[in-house]
Amino acid sequence: MKNTNPDVQLLQAIADPVRISILRQLASSPGSVCACDFTECCTVSQPTISHHLKVLREAGAVTSERRGTFIYYALSPDFARRWTRIGASLAGLVQVA
Repeated sequence: MKNTNPDVQLLQAIADPVRISILRQLASSPGSVCACDFTECCTVSQPTISHHLKVLREAGAVTSERRGTFIYYALSPDFARRWTRIGASLAGLVQVA
């Protein structure tokens, strides 16, 4: 059964090394990134990249836009807010040195 809590879905989507690499590349890019350009940051095939992008899109972490035959991805406009809110809600659980 798939969890319907959006925070859990976001955390599950991020909890993968390839997806973290994708998010880091998007965060460091001034604009959107073509799906074909993610093979440079990740050591997996293009179909695997497409799967990871789908997971991130379904969790609301990224948005996509088709331009001709290419699909471009960007961080969702509310990604930073959601991530900050999740972090703030967990702040009392552990002490940070």
